[in-house]
Amino acid sequence: MVKHQPLQVYERQLCLSCITGIYGCRWKRYQRSHDDTTKWELLWSLILLVTFCLLLIWFYFWWEAHNDYNEFNWFLYNRSGEWSDGTAPILATTAAGFTYIAFLMVLALCHVALGQQLNLHWLHKIGVTAALLTTIVGVISVNQTWGQEWDVVPVSLQATGPFLHIGALAAVTALSWIVAGQVARAEKTIFQVVVVLLYISVLLGLYVVPLYISSPCIMDHSTLKPRPEVFGHQGAPTLAPENTLWSFQRALQMNVTGLETDVVISVDGVPFLMHDPTLRRTTDVEKVFPDRQMDEASRFNWTDLQQLNAGQWFLKNDPFWTVNTFSVKEKNLTSNQRVCSLEQLLKLASYHNISVVFRLQRPPQDHPCFHSWINDTLQAVQRSGVPPSLVMWTPDEQRAQVRRIAPGLVQTSLDKHDPHTLHKSGISRLMLRYSQVSPSDIRNFSKNNISLTLYTVNEPWLYSTLWCSGVSSVSSEAPHVLRKVLYPIWLMGPREYGLIWVSADLVSFAVVVGIFILQKYRMSGMRSYNPEQIMLSATVRTSSRDMNVMKEKLIFSGKAVAGGGSHASVCSNSWPASSSQRVCVWCVCVCGVCTFSLHLFHVEGQPP
Repeated sequence: MVKHQPLQVYERQLCLSCITGIYGCRWKRYQRSHDDTTKWELLWSLILLVTFCLLLIWFYFWWEAHNDYNEFNWFLYNRSGEWSDGTAPILATTAAGFTYIAFLMVLALCHVALGQQLNLHWLHKIGVTAALLTTIVGVISVNQTWGQEWDVVPVSLQATGPFLHIGALAAVTALSWIVAGQVARAEKTIFQVVVVLLYISVLLGLYVVPLYISSPCIMDHSTLKPRPEVFGHQGAPTLAPENTLWSFQRALQMNVTGLETDVVISVDGVPFLMHDPTLRRTTDVEKVFPDRQMDEASRFNWTDLQQLNAGQWFLKNDPFWTVNTFSVKEKNLTSNQRVCSLEQLLKLASYHNISVVFRLQRPPQDHPCFHSWINDTLQAVQRSGVPPSLVMWTPDEQRAQVRRIAPGLVQTSLDKHDPHTLHKSGISRLMLRYSQVSPSDIRNFSKNNISLTLYTVNEPWLYSTLWCSGVSSVSSEAPHVLRKVLYPIWLMGPREYGLIWVSADLVSFAVVVGIFILQKYRMSGMRSYNPEQIMLSATVRTSSRDMNVMKEKLIFSGKAVAGGGSHASVCSNSWPASSSQRVCVWCVCVCGVCTFSLHLFHVEGQPP
């Protein structure tokens, strides 16, 4: 009887060494083993997979949330009191973490494909844990601070759904190589059946996903409605200080068809433009009135407001990273801006014959204009001389009185109601956040002659999606960006998309079947290492006097009781010597016991 120690095969494979070295810090020529991955390492592989999926969703969220970065920074400002670009560190850490985890996932898949053990190094385990915990904390923080932004996900899926489907199908199809290899290597039938059924279920699910994808840009080209009008939200705040005359003039240079702003009433009854509750962010109130910097904006009179500079903060903070593109003249204009009144804005709009929509904020109860705020605003509208048809009136309070005093104003609501209720109230326009309506809502409002304006739309993909949905107008902080969108980014007919969908499914199915057949053929031709039949698979390449060979070490110990001659015969048949491999085999028979010693390969320049 012969006892054998496990065979250890050492190969010169640089790629394999790098994969196992980076993933598990095993930089030596890897010891190939057929041992299964431990349950502990399988758990870490599962944690790695969960972290990758979570980071993928987190990365996608922030990629699509680019439209609302300014809104996020404003939320942070309200909490901290300091203006800063809070998205920059989040994007940097998200990109770094996603790249790192994705790289580890690729290495793990390479291990599985090559039949190697998964043995994640402890440093990587710390990194994966840190990435997982950081992402979870980020999700919780965003949910508490900016929970409404999750609504961007279903909207973005309308724009990216068809492309995400093709990408997911390509990824799952590529994974068939690994799945087929695992099935071919497996010895248990139950394991093979479970893996194949699971993979086929995922694949078939992806094949039929387009049945549930609803994108407004999958439509006939002939049914596309006219390009939505663009309102300048607070003017053009990415190009000039928000709610200043210069900002609205810049918006007019971008061919906007309307202007949108926020209106506050001063203590002496002058409606002026201001978005924030206080004046700290957009003026130099800390310098002019240091003891009143935390006071509400409506606590100032118009004389005090005219002493404030409303442009220098923009040059100092550069909130949209655009100041370096300004000319000297533009910088001078920016630095000399003042707080703008509603009357000044309406005169500008009247001169250019464009519409104006404003959100009127009611002052506090102890404010001198708490009861007269509607009349004060209407008087400013009438003094400006703007045609009433250009003014969109949004406050719901005293709407009947407003219709009597100024019947020509366009009644606009900021709350979502059904068309019947809107018509009953005499409201002909709606102004809503883009995430508050679905494509079916948009069609319903359009069918009932309700004009819809959605805010705040800054990205071309979102503008294109809303265009395909049939929106009549949008409000944007980046009119210079939307100005360049002359046609939806992508528009595809139903038949065209159906052809792409079916073709992708057929190609995927053919590739998967081919890979399974190829893997079965490859695995069936391979001969495994076992104690009864040892194959020496080293190949010798000779270049002049140098030789590169594979080194193997076999240690055998055993006893057998039999005839000497027969053992010698077995020896010579079982261990053929090959001159090309330079193997020396000695057969020694003493007292009927046959002992074999297979010496190490002798490589020139290396010790045995």
